[in-house]
Amino acid sequence: MAAGTFGDPTPAELANLEAEKEMQRTGRGYSAIQATRPQTLGYGLTDSPAGQAAWIAEKFWAWTDNDGRTEDALSRQTILDEISVHWFTASAASSARLYWESFARFRDKVTAPSGLSVYPRDITRPSRREAELRFTDLRWFEKVPRGGHFAALEQPESLVEQVRGFFRLFR
Repeated sequence: MAAGTFGDPTPAELANLEAEKEMQRTGRGYSAIQATRPQTLGYGLTDSPAGQAAWIAEKFWAWTDNDGRTEDALSRQTILDEISVHWFTASAASSARLYWESFARFRDKVTAPSGLSVYPRDITRPSRREAELRFTDLRWFEKVPRGGHFAALEQPESLVEQVRGFFRLFR
């Protein structure tokens, strides 16, 4: 849900809208390929270790909370470990296929009790009122000070704290 949904967008919503426009302009090609031709992409990435490394490393650079170097957010070893898992398991096609199988339903309303933690360098960073348009029973909403799309790798303690905080609501 974009900030354009509201007649009175907040400064944070306007900043998110600008970030989404930039993502649309420079960063959505990967999802279009994965959503429409995952098998073709999978063959190419499974056949080329350099291609597989470039495909994943670029996402880490673009989607982590870094200061221009991926290693600001993730260790070189972690990056190589993640790339290696995809390479040695030949899982490029299956990981891309998720987009093909679910992309059309990605914006459906979610009626289950939901929690959302917004990391400052994630791909999208909705405001609470934007999130409530999709998550109709939003019970946890928190903006986290550091992290990006790969929160489990970048900020594991923060992610665990967020998950625990949400589930404490149900004790």
